[in-house]
Amino acid sequence: MAELTHFYETFQPSHYDIFIDINRATKQIKGTSTITGDAKTQSIAIHQKYMTISAVKADGVAVPFKTDDANEAIRIDLSKTGDTTLAIDYSAPLTDSMMGIYPSYYEVNGEKKQIIGTQFETTAARQAFPSVDEPEAKATFDLAIKFDEHAGETIISNMPEVKTENGVHYFDTTVRMSTYLIAFAFGELQSKLTTTKSGVKVGVFATKAHQANELDFALDIAKRSIEFYEDFYQTPYPLPHSWQLALPDFSAGAMENWGLVTYREAYLVLDPDNTALDMKQRVATVIAHELAHQWFGDLVTMKWWDDLWLNESFANMMEYVAIDAIQPDWHIWEAFQTGEAPMALQRDATDGVQSVHVQVEDPAEIDAIFDSAIVYAKGARMLVMVRALIGDDALRKGLKAYFDAHKFGNAKGADLWSALGQASGMDVGAIMNSWLEQPGYPVVSASVVAGKLTLTQEQFFIGDGKDAGRQWQIPLNSNYEAAPELLTDKVVTLGDYDALRSASGEPFRLNVGNNSHFIVKYDDTLLQDILANFTELNAIAQLQLLQDLRLLADGRQISYASVVPLLPRFADSTSTPVNTALYTVAHNLLKFVQPGSSEEQNLRAFYDKLSAQQVTRLGWLPRAGESNDDQLTRPYVLSAALYAKNPKAIAAAHDLFTQNSANLAALSADIRVLVLRNEVKNYGSADLFEKLLTAYRQTSDASYKADLSAALTSTSDASLIAKIIAKFEDAETIKPQDLRAWYRGVLSNDDGQQAAWDWLRDDWQWLEDTVGGDMEFSTYITVTSGIFHTASRLAEFKAFFEPKVNTPGLTREITMDTKIVATRVDLVEAEKDAVNAAIAETVK
Repeated sequence: MAELTHFYETFQPSHYDIFIDINRATKQIKGTSTITGDAKTQSIAIHQKYMTISAVKADGVAVPFKTDDANEAIRIDLSKTGDTTLAIDYSAPLTDSMMGIYPSYYEVNGEKKQIIGTQFETTAARQAFPSVDEPEAKATFDLAIKFDEHAGETIISNMPEVKTENGVHYFDTTVRMSTYLIAFAFGELQSKLTTTKSGVKVGVFATKAHQANELDFALDIAKRSIEFYEDFYQTPYPLPHSWQLALPDFSAGAMENWGLVTYREAYLVLDPDNTALDMKQRVATVIAHELAHQWFGDLVTMKWWDDLWLNESFANMMEYVAIDAIQPDWHIWEAFQTGEAPMALQRDATDGVQSVHVQVEDPAEIDAIFDSAIVYAKGARMLVMVRALIGDDALRKGLKAYFDAHKFGNAKGADLWSALGQASGMDVGAIMNSWLEQPGYPVVSASVVAGKLTLTQEQFFIGDGKDAGRQWQIPLNSNYEAAPELLTDKVVTLGDYDALRSASGEPFRLNVGNNSHFIVKYDDTLLQDILANFTELNAIAQLQLLQDLRLLADGRQISYASVVPLLPRFADSTSTPVNTALYTVAHNLLKFVQPGSSEEQNLRAFYDKLSAQQVTRLGWLPRAGESNDDQLTRPYVLSAALYAKNPKAIAAAHDLFTQNSANLAALSADIRVLVLRNEVKNYGSADLFEKLLTAYRQTSDASYKADLSAALTSTSDASLIAKIIAKFEDAETIKPQDLRAWYRGVLSNDDGQQAAWDWLRDDWQWLEDTVGGDMEFSTYITVTSGIFHTASRLAEFKAFFEPKVNTPGLTREITMDTKIVATRVDLVEAEKDAVNAAIAETVK
């Protein structure tokens, strides 16, 4: 049941004294939450979830209360309003849900161990201590933790520990902050520490299952990120320390708890000597993202969850700004262009998608708005547009004013636009509201009409979409001066095309730099001019051309068959962005072929044609002094060669496996997954399967674990697929946090799809019980919809999910994903003959 009022309206906390006693052996917590605040009414509500409340006192006197589990509340009747101190005694289970206070499990030298950590965003602090668990309800906190402690254990929290008495660890009073950012952890931890130039202590903590040098990379990135942000924001880091903690069980990627950031192990600890460059970049951007939040989200927090984008979109942009500054040789904005931009464009083109700013109340719906493609990626693109429009000087000036005005408090989106608008002299809010409040985005058609260069905007849809007449204020970023800075009208004529083309001396282009959130449909005159000069385009412009053609084909505005013959032109590029875009389009062709058909043979030959020269150029192993582009491109072309069943590629991968069979983890991380998958597919056996599964269980290297999972799930052996499915619910082998990757691996395997899909339907209740309280739950639907592309699968998808459409937190996902599968089925049916004919023609 949705909350009709925010609890903050009835009681406004100013300070908490929290005592929690945690017993790992009995899996119980008990404690007292003492809350000082201002009662606005005599009947107040305090959040709790899964708790047994034994007593409630107000100013030392017992008061009437009742537990309201439907609304996750304690309803309390006070004798007066005004200043009140509540003391609430409670107990609760220590659950394995990866929410609230929970254990993480790991092994060291075969011995099973656990550490305790926390995850309170969005609404799980109420599982740890009674509180007004809303972002606006900021207060200061004194935390005291007792646990069944043994020698050699460490406890850490948001603030430094100030004393230990009678086994109770007391932590310094926090600054004013929201409940969802409180965190603590304890267990047998190792750490590495350093100090920033401004005196902030920085530390990385992990279990002792890891080698000490696996903490070094994160420590360096964290220190330099904080130093960068202090300078960029012109606002000091507000706490004495910044701890980064890797938790063995963690459902999200990372969480920005103030002063104690928690991470999946995969996104914090890594082998500095054998981790692929793209994984190092991923870890670095995750760290920089969470540290961006220490100001943007923690120091200043959204007033309510509808402005979640204010936290996440901003941090998503700043992770790239920071890493670009501290690691410029990585050209990290290319990763934004190959990852965030296409993800946002794909998702945002389905009718029914949420807007960046979205109204929300129910706790289950709050979790559901964490749409990575919209709130993170699209929102970040909005802010990249703003940055391009106003420049860094105005951005920094506006941010400093924003922090000064709202620090230790809350803000709304309008507050940010006001600060940036005053700093830049531009009406930023008017421009941005057209992007944040409306779902979707425009396609700008550029055409020569009666000799005149004409631009038209309309909403772009993949699949059926209702044109609601939406318009956007579009930063056009054209290379022709005749184009306006902003397209605010439906149609605009720029002038005589021949004259403009002659004066410019280059093809007409829009969205130069690909920083604005729209795509371009050039008519044939303009497109052929660009293609005739495509070698003069930089890497981002070539990526953009391929990306926009792919989306237009998905949206049925052009045919995939017209895109196929263009792909070989890009095949020998030495640029990672171009190769990423190229193989994204090539991968999209897989849905048009039936496994084992002659059409599939042609597609394999097409992949061989695309990849052959690059494979010869790059080879299998890294070379001293090679470029980042070569490192990042190698996996694309080798993967293509293996899909093509190129005999030399298959043999080379097998040779590498044989040479490294005694220590498979030592295979170069750039190509390790390809070698392992090739071995399972082409030289597989039950013995090999058991060897790799044992390695998966035993390794603490998250990158190697992911490679082993990808290899094992690619088997074509039905008995081995059944063994994998049997392990899905065995947390000793596959942790719930990693299960989605295993499910996706089997589902995307033509030989395993039926078994994986049957498991999901048969054991949905188990899945809901295991990960249902978690924002990852709905992504099992997303993963499934991303793979299905036949009419029979669509019918099964609808039959299973449509009865669940009113489940809180799943409604939008089920509705949208049904459309996504239906659209893909229609596309395949309409275009498969033409696409396969184009592929056959290209490989003649």
